[in-house]
Amino acid sequence: MPDYLDVLARDAKVTLAEGYYETANKTSAPSVSLKKAIVENKQNAVITEVKAASPSRGTIKTGFSPSDVAKAMQNGGATGISVLTEPKHFNGSLGYLTKVRQTVELPILMKDIIISPVQIEAASKVGANVVLLIKAVFDRKYCKLSLEEMISQAHKKDLEVLLETHNATEFRSAIQTDADLVGINNRDLGTLKVDIKTTQKILDSASTDKVVVSESGVMNSSDLLFLRNCGAQAFLIGSSIMMADDIEKTVKEFVSAQ
Repeated sequence: MPDYLDVLARDAKVTLAEGYYETANKTSAPSVSLKKAIVENKQNAVITEVKAASPSRGTIKTGFSPSDVAKAMQNGGATGISVLTEPKHFNGSLGYLTKVRQTVELPILMKDIIISPVQIEAASKVGANVVLLIKAVFDRKYCKLSLEEMISQAHKKDLEVLLETHNATEFRSAIQTDADLVGINNRDLGTLKVDIKTTQKILDSASTDKVVVSESGVMNSSDLLFLRNCGAQAFLIGSSIMMADDIEKTVKEFVSAQ
């Protein structure tokens, strides 16, 4: 049975064919490493996310300034900023990433459903430092290139790779790759339900020297501390920060939680 990832990957093919990624404007980017920023972080390494909508929540925020949001995130102590660029399901935009890049010096992750080197080229152009690759997308052969080839393509562009996994099998395979960071998404792509114990189950079943980022489902400081105790070194937090009335204050609370 197809799940939501199949829908996202099929629509990514359409977006590619429409020429969306060729519209990327060249923006200069500082050479900053998200991996290094996480490893050297003395508090909680929070990767905040600029996102307007999601398939599970629908519209999260409208009429916002990506620059103002990014500035508040940086002032709150974010270690890095993830920017949704997928347009059909997340209301993302390459333009959002360009605006964020022009505002902050932090490492920026381009979060998208990447199935082609064209998207890696676009990430490089708009000033990203990191790209998200999803292990299951490659397992299901949505990309003509292998996962190893796409990681190599990213590295040639001086982009780090966050390789996202959803279960222990994917995770054990991912930690054998040249990915710079390995993500564990707590969201089930079949049901879109979130269970932050996914990170716990996976890290209980396999250990790694790779930097592990736990993604999805962090709604409060207790969730973050639970994931930290499970062994995650960084936390990608989107909806709960974007929905907050005071983004800077909310980021500070996550960063300083103990």
